[in-house]
Amino acid sequence: MSTSQVQKVVVVTGASQGIGADLVAAYRKLGYGVVATSRSIGVADDPEIVTVRGDIADPDTADRVVRAALDRFGRIDSLVNNAGIFVAKPFTDYTAEDFDVVTGINLAGFFHLTQRVMPHLLATGAGHIVSITTALVDQPNSNVPSVLASLTKGGISSATKSLAIEYASRGVRVNAVAPGIIKTPMHPVETHETLAGLHPVGRIGETSDVVDAVVYLESAPFVTGEILHVDGGQNAGH
Repeated sequence: MSTSQVQKVVVVTGASQGIGADLVAAYRKLGYGVVATSRSIGVADDPEIVTVRGDIADPDTADRVVRAALDRFGRIDSLVNNAGIFVAKPFTDYTAEDFDVVTGINLAGFFHLTQRVMPHLLATGAGHIVSITTALVDQPNSNVPSVLASLTKGGISSATKSLAIEYASRGVRVNAVAPGIIKTPMHPVETHETLAGLHPVGRIGETSDVVDAVVYLESAPFVTGEILHVDGGQNAGH
């Protein structure tokens, strides 16, 4: 990065492992300063990565993340709402605790941080928000009961389009990536073969597939309100 360029800054949630950790690495390759948050994240060796440990469902975490970004970098250009939880149960088996946990992380986490980051994205004149949802929102599968995912991540898909239109004339783009099942620590190796069968292409995705989609959206100034499916064909049908 030349000294004449202003360093851009991204906030990444759910950043300690899997897709989130790879997103942090990808944005660093792009030259961004990164504020990375999760419940278990440790201190980073890279001075251009600031870490904030906290529960994304707690509004205080959002406040601390924004404060850390401004204290270290003085600006926020992008937000990746990657933190999420998936609980697959038959509808009537969900407990009140399941509801509170899933809506807390998936919905409240998205709402509190996005709302607090937005003024800083507007200030840059070219901000970007991208959220990670799930292909099951658009193509439910009887093999994977997922009402709480649809309720919460489906809400984010709708909010993505709503925010994209609300801020289209004000320089902030808002997009989402809807992955299929991705090879992360969430899925034990012994389940991979079964999970692969849920995708028309016959395999599960890699974290790099999702990261590449986010990086594309980051560099696509004419794309907003897009739900980009990275799902091995699930959205097209079964």
